[in-house]
Amino acid sequence: MLSEKIQPFMQTLAKKTEPVIVSHFANPDLKIEFKADETPVTHADRVAEKVMRDHIRKHFPKHGIIGEEYGEENPDAEFVWVLDPIDGTKSFAAGCPLFGTLIALLHEGQPIAGAINQPVLRQFCYGDGQRSLLNGREVKMRYTPQLKDAILLATDLRDVYRHQQGRPFEKLIESTALFRTWGDCYGYLLLAGGWADIMLDPILNPWDYMALMPIIRGAGGVITTWQGNDPLGGQSIVAASRYIHGRTIEILNERQESM
Repeated sequence: MLSEKIQPFMQTLAKKTEPVIVSHFANPDLKIEFKADETPVTHADRVAEKVMRDHIRKHFPKHGIIGEEYGEENPDAEFVWVLDPIDGTKSFAAGCPLFGTLIALLHEGQPIAGAINQPVLRQFCYGDGQRSLLNGREVKMRYTPQLKDAILLATDLRDVYRHQQGRPFEKLIESTALFRTWGDCYGYLLLAGGWADIMLDPILNPWDYMALMPIIRGAGGVITTWQGNDPLGGQSIVAASRYIHGRTIEILNERQESM
């Protein structure tokens, strides 16, 4: 059955990308280009996605593929793979290991499995919505019942002010124990592994969040848009422990004039 093949196949896809990604990591001569949407891309991004696409076509020729670098291929198929070869290209290009490869599998539009692979730190996190595994060990989000004890993570502060309300976000920072920009997909790996409590991104594309949904849910967390809605079709993410997710959403959406 396909369900029994998903995890090992995702691990294989991730492993196939590692040589090209690791060989370019922290390379001062790595050239960074900017696409039409002003997001960065490198040779490593493109080659890594091509490697995954070729392997998927070989083993699942009827499946669709959606990737950040090469677009859509049979996107209306029953099963569709969603790929982000290097989520956190800016960190990757700067020699910072807060990046990863994102792989998701959709069935009739719903993400049923996802993976985050961090090739430098050798961490592979997989989730299917029911459980999540980090290097083969089942993981859960930690028990943090009060917001004042939570560790809050985000990728880019400037994006909060560009795409969401800045002052409520400042209140959320003040309401938590610690705030750090341990961002992009690695922040969600930290949540699933039990090392942080809230991770948010004010603006995202589908290839940025599809893999995160089954991982966070499998680790016992809650994942929604910034406004608390279903992430599918949205453009933002707030992931948190189920004990504090509701309060997090309330703060982020408070009316600015009342603050």
